Amino acid sequence: MRIPKRLAAVMAVALTAGLTPLLGGTPADAACSTDPAAHLSTVPSPETFLGFPLGLGQQRVVTNGEISDYLSAVDRASDRVVTGTMGTSVLGRPLPYAVVSNKPGALNDLRSLRDPRETSAGQARRIAAKRPAVVWIAGNVHGGEKSGADASLKTLYELAAGLSCAVKQRNDNLITVILPTQNPDGRDASRRQNEYGFDLNRDWFARTQPETDSKLELLRKLPPQVFVDAHEMGGQQYFFPPNADPIHHEIADEPVDWINRIGAANKAGFGYNGACTDTVTTECYFNYDVYDLFYMGYGDTVPATGFGAAGMTYEKGSASAVQDRVQQQFNTQWATLGWAAANKREVLTGYYKIWADALAEGRAGALEPNEVVQPTNEVQFPVPDIKVRSYFLLPDRQLADVRQLVERLRRMDVEVYEVTKPLKVRNARIFGGRTASNVPVPAGAYWIPMDQPQKHWIQATLGEDPYVPFPYFYDVSSWSNPLLMGIDTIYTGDVVRPRAELVRRLSGGRTGPAPSYTYPLDSAAAAQLTFRLLGLGVAAVRDGDLVRVPGAGVTPAVDRLARSLGVTLTAGRRPAAGAPIARPDVGLFRGTGISTTSGSYGEARYVLGERWGLNLTPVTTADINDNTAAFTGRTVLLVPDGSSATGGLTAAGQANLRNWIAQGHTYIGLRNEGTRLARAAGLTSTTEKPKPDDYLVIGSHLRVDVDGSSPVALGRPAEDFQFNNDDPILNPTTTGVNVVTYPAGDTFWHNGYTVQADILKGTSVVVDEPTGAGHAVLFAFNPLFRAYTESGQQLVANALLHPAGTAASLRAPGPAPARAAAAAQPVPANLGGEWRPDRIQVATADLTRTRSLVSRYTDTATVAVVGDSAYLTIPNPDGLKFDEHPYLRDLVADLRTAGIPLRSVVG
Repeated sequence: MRIPKRLAAVMAVALTAGLTPLLGGTPADAACSTDPAAHLSTVPSPETFLGFPLGLGQQRVVTNGEISDYLSAVDRASDRVVTGTMGTSVLGRPLPYAVVSNKPGALNDLRSLRDPRETSAGQARRIAAKRPAVVWIAGNVHGGEKSGADASLKTLYELAAGLSCAVKQRNDNLITVILPTQNPDGRDASRRQNEYGFDLNRDWFARTQPETDSKLELLRKLPPQVFVDAHEMGGQQYFFPPNADPIHHEIADEPVDWINRIGAANKAGFGYNGACTDTVTTECYFNYDVYDLFYMGYGDTVPATGFGAAGMTYEKGSASAVQDRVQQQFNTQWATLGWAAANKREVLTGYYKIWADALAEGRAGALEPNEVVQPTNEVQFPVPDIKVRSYFLLPDRQLADVRQLVERLRRMDVEVYEVTKPLKVRNARIFGGRTASNVPVPAGAYWIPMDQPQKHWIQATLGEDPYVPFPYFYDVSSWSNPLLMGIDTIYTGDVVRPRAELVRRLSGGRTGPAPSYTYPLDSAAAAQLTFRLLGLGVAAVRDGDLVRVPGAGVTPAVDRLARSLGVTLTAGRRPAAGAPIARPDVGLFRGTGISTTSGSYGEARYVLGERWGLNLTPVTTADINDNTAAFTGRTVLLVPDGSSATGGLTAAGQANLRNWIAQGHTYIGLRNEGTRLARAAGLTSTTEKPKPDDYLVIGSHLRVDVDGSSPVALGRPAEDFQFNNDDPILNPTTTGVNVVTYPAGDTFWHNGYTVQADILKGTSVVVDEPTGAGHAVLFAFNPLFRAYTESGQQLVANALLHPAGTAASLRAPGPAPARAAAAAQPVPANLGGEWRPDRIQVATADLTRTRSLVSRYTDTATVAVVGDSAYLTIPNPDGLKFDEHPYLRDLVADLRTAGIPLRSVVG
């Protein structure tokens, strides 16, 4: 991240003196004008600089380059403004930002409010009285949603050049950070996702993408009290909070209160400049609908939970004229800044209270209770009455991934300690719904006490269950980091004080000079190191579950790489000896021309290509059907998730695929298309089990059993956890190894939100099917989902490194009878494609009225009645998000207006 010298110098002085103005600008006591049109003539307006009015984007779009140039021009012209570049995108485009204020303010004072252990209540009151609050205006996280970025240029101009009293009030009381675009690659391509196909508004806690990672680092330097994330949606209306339920229970009361009050300010100011007249305001905007505050990957929940800010999503309908979109986005930005300036002292006082309350709650082991904000809703699932005072990450396996999680926590200012003396936890809860007494915690484990300011963030990201209060889901229902990574974790309500040292840097790297080094291949991070070493030409060999590398290959650069991944290279006394590890040559299946930035394909490009450094060759349907070198020259074919049941392969193409595998190659199939294409080609005897009409698994974790006899399971424990997001249900194979299965008995367990999940018992999650000297590895789930399911990534790495000729038994390339029977089975109609259909649940007694309203929008909805509940599945063949669907949001609003209680809505 590049912090400009002027801002960096001011920050450095502020850290020592605490009195130096953050920025220059108009003195606080200078007179202001009553004329809102009065501006400094030396500061160019966007229209003057660009040569066209903002809001004519249908004919003339503001480019990334023009955004950067305009910020620089305003910086040069106004002493209220400092600009910088927080990082770059995947394609290397800069991510510029501007900081605006004319009030003295020391950033260290604002940061000190976040630690009541070092700042007294009296000091906090003085800071709140004298210092400005920090407000962020961020736009364009989805590349095609451009009006928020354009409006932020207008906001920047008003703050930088305006002479009115409204401008002075904002600049005197606020430090405003303007980040016009969070996704420049997507903006250039008018595409929602970034270059790797990631939705950057789902990436916040994992911060896998460079755009997200650099943004969070800047947030740590300039922590906000208010954060606006400007979007666009379908239709013509405008959304601003109050939010839809659910709200995550660990979001403090203060941000929720500020959010709701800012919503009221937006209502009052929405008619500003004629954008929406008083007679039609209810048609112009809406609240309490669609957009929740639950999942910890959003641009509202993470600022709220991790930074104590009023994190808010603003959405403007993209069907409106461009000038209306820009004007209304500006209206809400300006109204938000006005509210924050008017309530600055109260906000900063409350900001201090957030962290003081977090300390007290952590000390007492208290979790925040669930709440709802929509007037018609009630808490259906309260937070259980348990105490949580400490988490322990155990180091007995997946140690490098454990260290990666420690680093992720530390980079959100969580204090993590390494245990130096073994202890026993008298009353422990073990992830997976179990309890135990006197659980041993070894030296080298990591202790995360809740008695610290970041208590809310710790519980929100480490918690075994997010405890949803109300069954409405805009996204997944669980994201517990220990479960995603598959690492052993316990927590306790006991008061414990282990001997431990604060972690100040990531552990790992070589232990000393030696002729060779070893490390266990037991984690996604260790697999990443292995692939990187192979890419550097290091002669790595396998010795059981260990990787051995020659000492000469461990250069200082390799040592730094190992340290960054948390992998310890243990010095050995003998030269490296074992079976050579071959670097896989991966073909990435594109079917008939899937976009390289589509979700599953893009995830594979990122994890295998960018993170692991493997060469990826696109392989099309025609390549397999025609047996071209693009296909036959590869050692591995990976088929991402998709909606096709056959991948378009002809009978000849299916035979080509079987023959290629039989020669000792590997097929890896992910989720729907990956498993169905394999079945159609006769590579597996698995079949799909139809789902009950009321079946729901909304992004949840489930316990799984692991068969260690397959090399695909290397390094995984006998009991593990994997992520399920309404995945296909696979009956076990009869011709291969069921590497990972859901337990059939009492050990079956899940978190998050599920309905009828018991149907998964005894079904397969990962299958290893031999064909000749090769094999097919099939994943019922997507192990590369958002690049944050490390336990699944390790299984993919194992499949890539699977030695040839080690299948359970060698078979001829032709399909076995059981596989032929499976291949002949059609895909059941109710299994869905790569998208999850939208589903509404109402009481059976309300079905007639519901169907009448639904019929106004579609005549193809299907209905299933299960007991006293009716489930209506709404067509969504393009897999659109809830807010992008042409009518689903309006339908839900009509149902609520008609007084029909919605038991659940899943989109």
